[in-house]
Amino acid sequence: MEHFQNHPEIDAIELVCVDGYQDYLKDIAERYGITKVIKIVKGGSEYERSIMNGVAGLKGIAAPDDVIMIHWSASPFLSEDIISDNIRICKEKGNAMTASYSYLLYGTNDGGCSKKSINRDTFMTLSAPQSFLYKVITNIYRLVEEKNLFDYVEPHTTAFMTELGIPIYFSKGSHNNIKITTKEDIDMFLGYLLAQKYKEEHK
Repeated sequence: MEHFQNHPEIDAIELVCVDGYQDYLKDIAERYGITKVIKIVKGGSEYERSIMNGVAGLKGIAAPDDVIMIHWSASPFLSEDIISDNIRICKEKGNAMTASYSYLLYGTNDGGCSKKSINRDTFMTLSAPQSFLYKVITNIYRLVEEKNLFDYVEPHTTAFMTELGIPIYFSKGSHNNIKITTKEDIDMFLGYLLAQKYKEEHK
């Protein structure tokens, strides 16, 4: 929340959380001086439904050409320039996805072995934040419901966009902006925190 609180181009923050934790989250925001929070919305049955709840919660608040930036709290190592570039590309193209080139090698999964290598230059790692003009994201979700995409497409905005033939535009990313998914990621998280503390103490 602090990243968005401190960024000059962010006007307001809407939080989406597990139902029953709204007051807890509100208390955290107030305790740490997050004054841009205007609304807390309960999450859905899965990640994508939570995002849709958040977008729906902006009805009557957001204008059609407002930039709606979506971010998950599992990726806490944002930077001001990542946010700024995401907003810039979104204003130009209608959407923006934080993206990075992959430095890992890839191979097909053929039952315990790989029979074919994959050119990593043809892949981008997509992360968050992800931005959309309000009129764009509301139209995407309208089409998702009309075409019942939840029935046969991986429930993620990027997968829905691909199915609908909507290009995903890249904005600046960073491999430091990790997504905490596994227990091992928590060790990386703590390592980054210690690194940041060290840099601050040795300026």
